[in-house]
Amino acid sequence: MKNYLASLLKYVYKLEGKIAFYPTFYSVIGLAFSFLTYRAESLGFSQYLYENLPQLIINSTDTALNILTTFIAGLISIMVFSFSMVMVLLNQASSNFSPRVLPGLISNKRHQKILGIYNATLLYCIFTLVQIEPNQEKYQLPGFSVLLAIGFMTICLGAFIYFIHSISQEIQVNNIVLNIYKKAKNRLEKLIDSEKNNNQNFPDTEDWNCYKTKTSGYMQDVVLGVFLDFAKENDCKFEIVSIKGNFVFKDEILFKCNKELNEEQLEEVHSFFSFSSSQRIEDNYVLAFKQMTEIAVKSMSPGINDPGTALICINYLTQLFEIRLHKKDQIVLCKEDVGFVKVNAVDFKSLLYSVITPIRTYSKHDIVVVLKLFTLLEQLNHKSKNNSYSKTIKEEAKTLYKDAKEAIKSETDLAKLEDAFLKF
Repeated sequence: MKNYLASLLKYVYKLEGKIAFYPTFYSVIGLAFSFLTYRAESLGFSQYLYENLPQLIINSTDTALNILTTFIAGLISIMVFSFSMVMVLLNQASSNFSPRVLPGLISNKRHQKILGIYNATLLYCIFTLVQIEPNQEKYQLPGFSVLLAIGFMTICLGAFIYFIHSISQEIQVNNIVLNIYKKAKNRLEKLIDSEKNNNQNFPDTEDWNCYKTKTSGYMQDVVLGVFLDFAKENDCKFEIVSIKGNFVFKDEILFKCNKELNEEQLEEVHSFFSFSSSQRIEDNYVLAFKQMTEIAVKSMSPGINDPGTALICINYLTQLFEIRLHKKDQIVLCKEDVGFVKVNAVDFKSLLYSVITPIRTYSKHDIVVVLKLFTLLEQLNHKSKNNSYSKTIKEEAKTLYKDAKEAIKSETDLAKLEDAFLKF
């Protein structure tokens, strides 16, 4: 039962991230509301308002038809314009920053909800228009429904103004990088909190039974709570070999177990893993480091040549790395002070190397970017309390110094480079 509920919640969470989720949801609400008002009209609601509050009711068939047809045509125009703006946004973001930031922009719930409001109002107006007959008497007109359509259209105009403001802010690199940073920060903090009460003692897994994947794709998620319960109930221990967020090939070792599992148990364990063709920062914080690195590298390409963007990315990367210093490379999930599941993660050394190396390679000739990278490493070295992490940081600083010294020719810049390296 727990496995079923976890799978269901995981599916709903995945579905919510789709661009069509909120527009579809809101459209169904608009359609249902049109039938609800039709039911209210059949009970004489408009006739009651016509007799008691005639100033609120439209009592002309031609006026009602003209209002609704104008609303429908206007909403279609607004939706086409909004869709065009979104396409321009995605194209510009892909060209100037990185194609990897597109899923984050597409999954913007504010824009999805605005599109849903448009769709809901459009469907409501269409089905309200269908209710009007040319020969209806004044008291038979769905005046209340038309009044609601006017109110919904007013909301749509407000949503359109907000959409223009939001889309203009969304394309700015500061906001793109800030949104990436916030998502990764939240994910990292949750992981660090979950590690506080975990015991690191775990037996050697060298001779354990190895079990391979049945499919290929990005390992998007593992239902660790259910996994831990399964391990305790069956009195066995597991090591998850594949790293969450990495691409896993078919027949690659996925996990190890100290006992041999039967087919039924193996099928259940495999159901704890979720694979996908794409990645999300909410599930994998490492993706945020990759995206910021790609934006920084692309900004330093000859076609764009925007060091300012690279500096912004390095500033946020510095903050993320400072949080990452508090996370362990491996965690052991415990129950009743006994470790049952060992989870491997991207180690700090690999993560730092994957970030510094591309930026160093493409920016070693730019003293401003190089000095900013030294600032990043200096901050981490100052705050690191792990000897292994400190050693890694100093190695990266040494490599950065060596490459920059070969690429930079100005004596003034070389002097600044020497001063930055001496701090290590």
